[in-house]
Amino acid sequence: MVNHNGTLFSPEDAQLNPFNRGLLYGDGLFETIKAVNGKLLFWEDHYFRLMASMRILRMEIPMEFTPEFLEEELLKTLTASGLIDQTARIRITVYRSGGGTYLPEERGVGYYAFAKAHPNPFYLLNEEPYEVELYKDHYINADLISTLKTTNKIVHVTGSIYAQENGYDNCLLVNNEKNIAEALQGNLFLVKGTHIKTPPLADGCLRGVIRKQLISIIGLMDEYTFEEASISPFELQKADELFITNTIMGIQPITKYRKKEFTIETAAALLKKLNVKVRLG
Repeated sequence: MVNHNGTLFSPEDAQLNPFNRGLLYGDGLFETIKAVNGKLLFWEDHYFRLMASMRILRMEIPMEFTPEFLEEELLKTLTASGLIDQTARIRITVYRSGGGTYLPEERGVGYYAFAKAHPNPFYLLNEEPYEVELYKDHYINADLISTLKTTNKIVHVTGSIYAQENGYDNCLLVNNEKNIAEALQGNLFLVKGTHIKTPPLADGCLRGVIRKQLISIIGLMDEYTFEEASISPFELQKADELFITNTIMGIQPITKYRKKEFTIETAAALLKKLNVKVRLG
């Protein structure tokens, strides 16, 4: 079922206004959330990221857009989809309502949400081969807008097609300063010895929810040092480990980049601690 501004529709009956600004101009934002037995994982982080992003895009946030209201709408969507007592991924898209051209006629918003079943309630370690390559046809801008989950993800779309056509499991995106910003579906972490680093937000990477959780986890582990610092393509083949993070898969180890193969021990250790946060949260 699709929840459009609080009204539930079947996918066949749901309709999108042809003048929808999210469609015409990418004037929208989205959050993809993992839900387990009616619980939205890391909901507070998702909610505040969405609110902050709406402010950055100069959208007027409705008074009713409280954490409780939006959570209830998402749970209503899960229930209508028969997924309230299962594991699911649910996406909410917020778009600027009204018409106009580049200049909106109004600043208010609308929203729609839908859910799909997901097989795993907890994050599992994927030990299968996972190869990546750089995607350099188009670059990510090292700016604030790139850190938001906007509905304009054309670089990620074309990069995903490139990866599929060339037999890669994922690609790493380069910013306009020629540093690694992120992967197609998440944030990148690099491990060298006992030192872990991830690109800073200033490099244009997504303000990831699992990125935030891992930074917190690593900060409590005496065996590692950590920094947010730019990663150049030359560093990738010198690393001991590379892994990708996002809300749905948790942590995905990279096993190969060009001729270099990587271990997965750090990713495995961090994944255990991430699952503890899921259980306790």
